[in-house]
Amino acid sequence: MESASNIVEIRNICKSYRRGEHTIAVLNDISFDIARGEFLAIMGPSGSGKSTLLNLIAGIDRADSGSIVVNDEDITALSESELAGWRADNVGFIFQFYNLIPVLTAAENIDLPLHLTGLTRAQRREHVEAALEMVNLTARSEHYPSQLSGGEQQRVAIARAIVIDPVILVADEPTGDLDRASAEDILGLMERMNRELNKTIVMVTHDPHAARSAHLVRHLEKGEFSP
Repeated sequence: MESASNIVEIRNICKSYRRGEHTIAVLNDISFDIARGEFLAIMGPSGSGKSTLLNLIAGIDRADSGSIVVNDEDITALSESELAGWRADNVGFIFQFYNLIPVLTAAENIDLPLHLTGLTRAQRREHVEAALEMVNLTARSEHYPSQLSGGEQQRVAIARAIVIDPVILVADEPTGDLDRASAEDILGLMERMNRELNKTIVMVTHDPHAARSAHLVRHLEKGEFSP
C-alpha cells in the first residue's frame, strides 16, 4: 500500500526491448518513490532509459517485471482497457513537440481530453476556459496552432494536460524545442502549477538549466540511478 506522503512507489522495475535476435536491457531493477506534490527532474544521456521510465509511470508502456503504484493504484496489474481509462483520468502529458491537432483551435485542442469524461458541453467549456486562464492564453483561444508561437503552442499543450485535473503530470523534454525566453516561460508555468495547484510533476530533461526548476534531480545512467 502506498504511503500517504508518496504518490508513486516503484519497486524492482525491469524493462528491456528486443532488437532482432538481441535483448537490450533499458531499466535494471529500479526502485524509488515520488512524494505527493513533488517536482522531480530525471536527467541522463540519450539511451539511459529516462523516457522509458517516464512512459512506465504514465502507463504508456509496461514493465517486464516489478510494480508501479500511482495514487494507490497498482497500474502494472491493470488490463490494457483499464490502463487506458486510468491514463485518461489520472495523467496529464506534456511533450517536446506539443502534439496539437493543426485543424483545431487552441480551445478545441484543450477540450479533447474532456470528451473521454461524462461532462456536459457547458461543463467542458468551463474547464477549458479555466485552463486557458491558467496559462494566460484566453485571448488566443480561437487561434490555430499555426497562428501561435512555439511557446504559445506549448502553453496550449500544458492547458490540455491540466484540463482533466490530473493526479500527475509527466513532461518529456518540455522545453527542448523552445528558445531560451519561451523555455523560461514554460518552466515558470510548471513551477506555478506545482506550487499553486500542488501538481506532482515528473520531467525528463537533458538541460541542466531546466532541471534547476525542479525540487529534486535524479540522474539515470545505463538503466540505473546514480547514488
